[in-house]
Amino acid sequence: MKSLYRTVSHSLRRFLRDEEAAIIAETVIVLPLLLWAYIGLFVYWDCFRSLNTVQKATYTVSDMISRDMSQNGITSAYITGLHDVVEYLIDHDQNSTMRVSSIYWNTVNNRFEIHWSRSSDDGTMPALTTTRLQDFTSQIPTMSPGDTAIIVEVRVPYVPAFNVGMTNQTFSEFIVTRPRFQMCIIMDGIPCPP
Repeated sequence: MKSLYRTVSHSLRRFLRDEEAAIIAETVIVLPLLLWAYIGLFVYWDCFRSLNTVQKATYTVSDMISRDMSQNGITSAYITGLHDVVEYLIDHDQNSTMRVSSIYWNTVNNRFEIHWSRSSDDGTMPALTTTRLQDFTSQIPTMSPGDTAIIVEVRVPYVPAFNVGMTNQTFSEFIVTRPRFQMCIIMDGIPCPP
C-alpha cells in the first residue's frame, strides 16, 4: 500500500513540477480574455469620450446664443450654421439633430411658453410647441415672471466600434441657458414676449 501511495504521490509531484508547454497553454487561455478586455475598455472609453464631446458642443452652442447682442437678433440661417458647428465639434459623420428654442414664463397661464423654436431636422426633431414644452418642465429651472431662457437640444446616434455588449444608442443633451446681455434673444424679427 505504501509503495502505491509513493508511486502516485511521486507521479503527481512530477506532473505539477513539469513546465513544458505551460506558456503556450496559458497563452491560449488568457490571450482571448486580454484581447476582449482591451477592446471592451476601448469601446467604453470611446463611448464616454463621445458623450462628453456632445455635451461640451451643446454647452458651447448654448453659450454662443446666450451672448448674442445684436439688435436684429439671430436668424434661421444662424441656427443652421450652429448645427454645422456642432457637427464640427463632435467630429462625427452621424446624423446629429439640433433644436433651439426660446421660452418664457407666462404668469397669466402659469406655465412655460414658447417664444420661438427652430430645428435642424423637422422630420426627426420638429420645432417645439408650447403643448410639447410641458413635457420638459421638470428639466427647466424656476423662472421669474418676464424671464426668458434658451433651450438647446442635441441628439447624436452612437454606434460602438466593436460588439462587446454595448448596444447602439442616442446621446441626448438638453441645456437651458438665460440670455446674458439682453432680456430675450430675438429670432427673425419676432419681438420679445410681453
